[in-house]
Amino acid sequence: MSDAQQLEHPRPHPARTIVYMIVSFVIRLLQFVLIVVGIAVGVSTAVIWVGFPILLATTSFVRWSGDVERSWAGRMLSVPLPPVQRRPLEGLTLLRRWVTRLSDPTTWRDLAYLMAAFPLACAELVIALASIVLLPMAIWVTPWLGYLHGELALALLGQDRTKRLEQKAERLQASRARGVDAAEAERRRIERDLHDGAQQRLVAVAMSLGRAKSKFDQDPQAVRELIDEAHSDAKLAVSELRDLARGIYPAVLGDRGLDAALSAQAAKSPIPVDVSVDVDPRPPAAVETTAYFIVGETLTNIAKHSGATEAGVKVWRTDDHVVVEIIDNGHGGAEVRPGGGLAGLADRAATIDGVITVVSPVGGPTVIRADLPCQW
Repeated sequence: MSDAQQLEHPRPHPARTIVYMIVSFVIRLLQFVLIVVGIAVGVSTAVIWVGFPILLATTSFVRWSGDVERSWAGRMLSVPLPPVQRRPLEGLTLLRRWVTRLSDPTTWRDLAYLMAAFPLACAELVIALASIVLLPMAIWVTPWLGYLHGELALALLGQDRTKRLEQKAERLQASRARGVDAAEAERRRIERDLHDGAQQRLVAVAMSLGRAKSKFDQDPQAVRELIDEAHSDAKLAVSELRDLARGIYPAVLGDRGLDAALSAQAAKSPIPVDVSVDVDPRPPAAVETTAYFIVGETLTNIAKHSGATEAGVKVWRTDDHVVVEIIDNGHGGAEVRPGGGLAGLADRAATIDGVITVVSPVGGPTVIRADLPCQW
């Protein structure tokens, strides 16, 4: 996924956005006054050394305010703003600590956000107060302003580009390793199915034809029986090969898409399964295949282990993701365990940078959700 996609976040709730804008005005005013006064007084009195403690305290206040803003904006505006990693200060003298803080880019990004946030807060206060009276503005305008404010917070208070790229590289490396493991497990499964199924059938065909050839002149009736036996084994081998190919990539999925393929899966389930699919425009083949096998494996596990009497499959598409959600009314308690079936689903989703989420309290219901990106 691109950096922009990684930074996307949902629009915040209107009520929380209004509260955020009103309360933030008071906070922004206090921050702006203290920072501006601290810098002005500190710089003007630096010649008599009095200004250095003031500037040191102002720098500490900027960093503390930045951390508060990350928590406050993250909670109220639904913005993913984890704590940033700052340069270590342990073992440094007071002066060296100040110099280290000044040379830390996050300090200046915190200052830039706090300075830009105050004039924004003045405008947001007016809009928030108007939104209390005007319901359409509260429903449509205020959340979008909250979203844009969240984008500003992400740009200035979030991790810097280098850190984001490092985290992305680590995630992709882990995803690649899990994808390789999943591909190796799939290869072993195919080899096992070929060895135990179609290969044995074809060996039996060859043996039957060889015996028929040796008896061709002496016992025509035995030859007929051997040829019939070889014919039956050949048809079984063809059927097993067809099932194996369908397990690799089902023809109905390629021809008619996810809706028809998942409906066919649901029809084979021993419990009733309600299917709802809305993925227009059609996602890439890798996403369709991953979604198909996640649903298939999950429905198999539900039938075997959950004790459910009904299940539901819902698949829909956002701008850049396909979301797969499987719900059952079983006894719950499902969790992702190393080497377990759900871990296998997570590994399969990870091959395209997807994520599996499992919510399964004891007593049910169980919800398994897969978020599969359409670009990676």
